[in-house]
Amino acid sequence: MNRIIAPSMLSADFGHLDRDTRMIDRSAAEWVHIDVMDGVFVPNISFGFPVLKSIRKATAKCLDVHLMIVEPERYVERFAQAGADIVTFHLEATHDVGGCIDRIRRAGARVGISIKPATPAASLREWLPKVDLVLVMSVEPGFGGQSFIPGSLDKIRELRAMAHEGGLSTLIEVDGGISARNAREVFEAGADALVAGSAVFGAPDPEAEIVRMLEA
Repeated sequence: MNRIIAPSMLSADFGHLDRDTRMIDRSAAEWVHIDVMDGVFVPNISFGFPVLKSIRKATAKCLDVHLMIVEPERYVERFAQAGADIVTFHLEATHDVGGCIDRIRRAGARVGISIKPATPAASLREWLPKVDLVLVMSVEPGFGGQSFIPGSLDKIRELRAMAHEGGLSTLIEVDGGISARNAREVFEAGADALVAGSAVFGAPDPEAEIVRMLEA
């Protein structure tokens, strides 16, 4: 199993994004997680293409872009062109899942698909062989600082079992309420990558906090 920490820039200091991105670039984190919200799919608005391009310039690490937007198929190529290494969209946000996967793949990025807490793991069964990553939301998407939903552990285990049964190497990422206190049980449930926002950027020493999560 992999152990990847992906600090979420949603919890960074927006007035010092370059500084905070370069801190992550120095750290033991392998990915930089960027939440893109449109105010429609979720009740909040965040980053767009210009900010993504600026973050891309400040780090050589994998840019893990999570689209919480309606009709993501309209924009996935532009996010790949702006520097995203992984483009993840929501199953619930499009009527053209296959087309969205194809567009991301053609744009040269790795493909991720995400589900909200209320969406069952079984809804991803047909798509698992076609994506590189599954992102399990362990809080309601749209805002940082929420508490981890314990039932997410069963969903992670179910997805890991589905991938194993299919002989797949699909990565499982988990986003929401992650900290050093629960990182171990989430990894042990079958997760490869953990997104952490406030736990990292709210820590006295963010780089040390990332190490604590990796070593949990």
